[in-house]
Amino acid sequence: MNRLKGKVALITGAARGQGRSHAVHLAEEGADIIALDICADIASNEYPLATTDDLEETARLVEKSGQRVVTGVVDVRDRTALKLVLDDAVAQLGGLHVVVANAGICPQGNHIPYRGFVDAFDVDFLGVVNTVHVSLDHLTAGGSVIATGSIAGLVDQKDLATGGGPQGPGGAGYGLAKKMIREYTKALALTLSPHSIRVNAVHPTNVNTDMLHNLPMYKVFRPDLPEPTREEAEVVFPILQAMPTPWVEVDDISHAVVYLASDESRFVTGQQLFIDAGAGLKLGM
Repeated sequence: MNRLKGKVALITGAARGQGRSHAVHLAEEGADIIALDICADIASNEYPLATTDDLEETARLVEKSGQRVVTGVVDVRDRTALKLVLDDAVAQLGGLHVVVANAGICPQGNHIPYRGFVDAFDVDFLGVVNTVHVSLDHLTAGGSVIATGSIAGLVDQKDLATGGGPQGPGGAGYGLAKKMIREYTKALALTLSPHSIRVNAVHPTNVNTDMLHNLPMYKVFRPDLPEPTREEAEVVFPILQAMPTPWVEVDDISHAVVYLASDESRFVTGQQLFIDAGAGLKLGM
């Protein structure tokens, strides 16, 4: 406990899933939280995104731990709006020490037009860049930046490209964004190292969240079925991992985020941490 006492942490995509888990775990270790989310659907992304009620629940859970929380409804693609919300939150909480650029979407399916590529890339990569860059004016020595990647960044882009596989344009945009997060975080880590600000990325495999549990994703795993059920998709989920599990849990990712946010990792930077039950090994990492 108290590994993050006195720190303020920003988390995007905080209304549910990995983002909520990160917010709660960081708060339980003593951090005050800035929890941001779009709280609206994006047309090309066919599964529903989080709501304002979800974001309020995240805030309730953070407050239950005894920490302060400021929430904001904002689209990470809008850097101007993001800066306004963040600057106000930092003023309320008195600083910023940890940035978890986590917001993401994963549109799936060949029926989705090219807009799926644009939206996935803009949220999953430009959203990370926007989040980090509006945060830099607030970070000082000891600051920690953590970006959410994916094992999808290890898949050859042609295998995610439009027309061929079941992922479609959205999957291609998602995969490209996750590839670029790897290089972006390494380059930024070198740039910020003289300022003692660390930059790392975590790369999960399947995570037990709404991004995994939806019909478009089930169809990716079971293209042989027109309307696969969760049970039918779950049979195939373990194929990605070397260890016998269909997915990892949000807590598994949050434990790594807490470590990278804390001073325990004060000399860890530029790292790509795969929390994937060996999926990267199977992909030839």
